Amino acid sequence: MPYRAADHQRPSSEELRARIPGWGADLDPADRPSVPKERTDLPTGAHWDIPERQPELVPRERSIEHGMLPPVFGTTAPLHGVSGAVRRLAYDRYSEARAAHWLLLVLGDRIDVAGSRVRAVFEGRPDNPVSETGVLGEAGAHPVASRFGRGRADLKHAWIDPLLVAAPVAVVLLTALVVRRRR
Repeated sequence: MPYRAADHQRPSSEELRARIPGWGADLDPADRPSVPKERTDLPTGAHWDIPERQPELVPRERSIEHGMLPPVFGTTAPLHGVSGAVRRLAYDRYSEARAAHWLLLVLGDRIDVAGSRVRAVFEGRPDNPVSETGVLGEAGAHPVASRFGRGRADLKHAWIDPLLVAAPVAVVLLTALVVRRRR
């Protein structure tokens, strides 16, 4: 059975504010930059109010602001491992209006990246940050002349780039050496 906008009863602002922490932060039109563009009187061309609901075969993460998933949602990358637990915590406990929600999602991404880098080392095909960052390509294309006097935005953080690339690689390599020696 399709979900139709006409059947949906929207809770009042007071109910939502009492139920969801941080709800209503953008109620004042002066705080929303898109107010002049928010027109609902234009025809959409759709033959439905909302499309038929996609079946939820595996439980999906959803914001605490929403009682149900949207009619269509992605299923290609289900949550897994430690990073999935961190992301689930972000969705289960914190509103999207809270910084903690987004910081936990970023932390989950970083955990996932670290896990995939470690997994790649143990599978015998580690990342190659030297070639992946384009450092070798820049070395042959006048690296000093192309950086100074050109107004490049990355000049301010260029000194820390080698550290950001080398530190994770060094940690992974040291971990692999320690594990190999213990075996």
